[in-house]
Amino acid sequence: MIRHAKPSEIDEIMQITRACAVKMVSENIFQWNEHYPKREAFQKDLSRNELYVLLDHHEIVGCIVISSEKDVEYNEIDWLTTDSSHYYIHRLAIHPDSQGKGYARKLMDFAEELAVKNNIVSVRLDTFSQNKRNQKFYEARGYQRLGNIYFPKQSKYPFYCYELILNS
Repeated sequence: MIRHAKPSEIDEIMQITRACAVKMVSENIFQWNEHYPKREAFQKDLSRNELYVLLDHHEIVGCIVISSEKDVEYNEIDWLTTDSSHYYIHRLAIHPDSQGKGYARKLMDFAEELAVKNNIVSVRLDTFSQNKRNQKFYEARGYQRLGNIYFPKQSKYPFYCYELILNS
Protein backbone atom coordinates (compact mmCIF):
# COMPACT_ATOMS: atom_id res chain seq x y z
CA MET A 1 0.00 0.00 0.00
CA ILE A 2 1.21 3.50 -0.84
CA ARG A 3 -0.04 6.50 1.10
CA HIS A 4 1.01 9.94 2.32
CA ALA A 5 3.61 9.83 5.08
CA LYS A 6 2.78 10.95 8.60
CA PRO A 7 4.94 13.26 10.75
CA SER A 8 5.48 10.41 13.22
CA GLU A 9 7.16 8.36 10.45
CA ILE A 10 10.08 10.70 9.72
CA ASP A 11 12.46 8.75 12.00
CA GLU A 12 11.58 5.50 10.24
CA ILE A 13 12.06 7.12 6.82
CA MET A 14 15.45 8.45 7.94
CA GLN A 15 16.46 4.94 9.06
CA ILE A 16 15.58 3.62 5.61
CA THR A 17 17.58 6.29 3.78
CA ARG A 18 20.57 5.83 6.11
CA ALA A 19 20.49 2.07 5.48
CA CYS A 20 20.39 2.78 1.73
CA ALA A 21 23.36 5.14 2.07
CA VAL A 22 25.39 2.48 3.92
CA LYS A 23 24.55 -0.10 1.24
CA MET A 24 25.46 2.26 -1.61
CA VAL A 25 28.79 3.18 0.02
CA SER A 26 29.55 -0.54 0.41
CA GLU A 27 29.02 -0.80 -3.37
CA ASN A 28 31.30 2.23 -4.03
CA ILE A 29 28.31 4.41 -4.93
CA PHE A 30 28.86 7.65 -3.06
CA GLN A 31 25.45 9.14 -3.74
CA TRP A 32 24.01 9.76 -0.27
CA ASN A 33 25.98 10.87 2.78
CA GLU A 34 25.73 12.97 5.95
CA HIS A 35 24.62 15.95 3.81
CA TYR A 36 21.80 14.16 1.99
CA PRO A 37 19.08 13.30 2.54
CA LYS A 38 18.43 15.42 5.61
CA ARG A 39 15.50 15.33 8.02
CA GLU A 40 14.66 18.93 7.08
CA ALA A 41 14.10 17.93 3.46
CA PHE A 42 11.63 15.24 4.48
CA GLN A 43 9.88 17.63 6.86
CA LYS A 44 9.48 20.13 4.01
CA ASP A 45 8.19 17.34 1.73
CA LEU A 46 5.72 16.35 4.42
CA SER A 47 4.50 19.93 4.90
CA ARG A 48 3.83 20.14 1.14
CA ASN A 49 2.03 16.78 1.20
CA GLU A 50 4.55 15.34 -1.29
CA LEU A 51 6.09 12.52 0.77
CA TYR A 52 4.69 9.03 0.30
CA VAL A 53 5.51 5.73 1.96
CA LEU A 54 5.20 2.16 0.72
CA LEU A 55 4.02 -0.37 3.28
CA ASP A 56 4.36 -4.13 3.24
CA HIS A 57 2.38 -5.89 6.00
CA HIS A 58 1.96 -2.55 7.83
CA GLU A 59 5.73 -1.90 7.80
CA ILE A 60 7.29 1.00 5.90
CA VAL A 61 9.76 -0.43 3.38
CA GLY A 62 10.21 2.59 1.12
CA CYS A 63 9.47 6.20 0.34
CA ILE A 64 9.24 8.62 -2.55
CA VAL A 65 8.77 12.35 -2.96
CA ILE A 66 6.48 13.42 -5.80
CA SER A 67 6.86 17.18 -6.09
CA SER A 68 5.43 19.75 -8.45
CA GLU A 69 8.17 22.22 -7.48
CA LYS A 70 11.18 22.53 -9.77
CA ASP A 71 14.52 22.80 -7.96
CA VAL A 72 16.85 25.57 -9.15
CA GLU A 73 19.49 22.96 -10.03
CA TYR A 74 17.22 21.86 -12.88
CA ASN A 75 17.09 25.28 -14.55
CA GLU A 76 20.10 24.62 -16.80
CA ILE A 77 18.71 21.37 -18.21
CA ASP A 78 17.31 21.38 -21.74
CA TRP A 79 14.13 19.47 -20.93
CA LEU A 80 12.07 17.70 -23.59
CA THR A 81 9.01 19.77 -22.66
CA THR A 82 8.61 23.42 -21.75
CA ASP A 83 8.05 24.21 -18.09
CA SER A 84 4.38 23.86 -17.21
CA SER A 85 2.97 21.08 -15.03
CA HIS A 86 5.55 18.44 -14.14
CA TYR A 87 6.29 16.06 -11.31
CA TYR A 88 9.80 15.84 -9.90
CA ILE A 89 10.83 12.62 -8.20
CA HIS A 90 13.17 12.87 -5.22
CA ARG A 91 14.47 10.64 -2.45
CA LEU A 92 13.15 7.33 -3.75
CA ALA A 93 14.40 4.73 -1.27
CA ILE A 94 13.70 1.08 -0.53
CA HIS A 95 15.20 -0.45 2.61
CA PRO A 96 18.07 -2.76 1.57
CA ASP A 97 16.33 -5.73 3.23
CA SER A 98 13.38 -5.19 0.88
CA GLN A 99 15.24 -4.40 -2.36
CA GLY A 100 14.84 -6.66 -5.37
CA LYS A 101 11.13 -7.25 -4.75
CA GLY A 102 9.74 -4.73 -7.24
CA TYR A 103 8.99 -2.03 -4.67
CA ALA A 104 10.82 0.75 -6.51
CA ARG A 105 8.82 -0.17 -9.61
CA LYS A 106 5.59 0.06 -7.56
CA LEU A 107 6.52 3.53 -6.31
CA MET A 108 7.35 4.74 -9.82
CA ASP A 109 4.15 3.18 -11.20
CA PHE A 110 2.25 5.08 -8.51
CA ALA A 111 4.00 8.37 -9.33
CA GLU A 112 3.44 8.02 -13.07
CA GLU A 113 -0.22 6.99 -12.62
CA LEU A 114 -0.77 9.97 -10.32
CA ALA A 115 0.80 12.21 -12.95
CA VAL A 116 -1.49 10.88 -15.69
CA LYS A 117 -4.54 11.25 -13.41
CA ASN A 118 -3.59 14.87 -12.69
CA ASN A 119 -2.83 15.73 -16.36
CA ILE A 120 0.86 16.27 -15.67
CA VAL A 121 2.97 16.79 -18.81
CA SER A 122 6.03 14.82 -17.71
CA VAL A 123 7.93 13.26 -14.84
CA ARG A 124 11.45 14.55 -14.25
CA LEU A 125 14.18 13.25 -11.98
CA ASP A 126 17.88 12.87 -11.50
CA THR A 127 20.03 9.92 -10.56
CA PHE A 128 23.69 9.57 -9.73
CA SER A 129 26.04 8.99 -12.67
CA GLN A 130 27.87 6.24 -10.75
CA ASN A 131 24.65 4.35 -9.98
CA LYS A 132 24.31 2.20 -13.10
CA ARG A 133 21.44 0.15 -11.65
CA ASN A 134 19.28 3.26 -11.24
CA GLN A 135 20.11 4.44 -14.76
CA LYS A 136 19.03 1.09 -16.24
CA PHE A 137 15.88 1.16 -14.10
CA TYR A 138 14.74 4.57 -15.38
CA GLU A 139 15.82 3.99 -18.98
CA ALA A 140 13.85 0.71 -19.05
CA ARG A 141 10.79 2.74 -18.00
CA GLY A 142 11.24 5.03 -21.03
CA TYR A 143 12.96 7.97 -19.35
CA GLN A 144 15.34 9.90 -21.59
CA ARG A 145 18.67 11.12 -20.24
CA LEU A 146 19.11 14.83 -20.95
CA GLY A 147 21.92 16.50 -19.05
CA ASN A 148 24.01 16.73 -15.91
CA ILE A 149 23.70 18.60 -12.64
CA TYR A 150 26.11 18.70 -9.71
CA PHE A 151 25.68 18.49 -5.95
CA PRO A 152 29.22 19.16 -4.65
CA LYS A 153 28.32 18.22 -1.06
CA GLN A 154 27.34 14.77 -2.29
CA SER A 155 29.92 13.98 -4.96
CA LYS A 156 32.38 15.32 -7.49
CA TYR A 157 30.54 13.21 -10.09
CA PRO A 158 27.45 14.48 -11.93
CA PHE A 159 23.85 13.46 -11.51
CA TYR A 160 22.03 12.64 -14.75
CA CYS A 161 18.65 14.24 -15.38
CA TYR A 162 15.85 12.24 -16.97
CA GLU A 163 12.37 12.98 -18.28
CA LEU A 164 9.39 10.85 -19.24
CA ILE A 165 6.70 12.57 -21.33
CA LEU A 166 3.10 11.69 -20.41
CA ASN A 167 -0.29 12.67 -21.80
CA SER A 168 1.13 13.49 -25.21
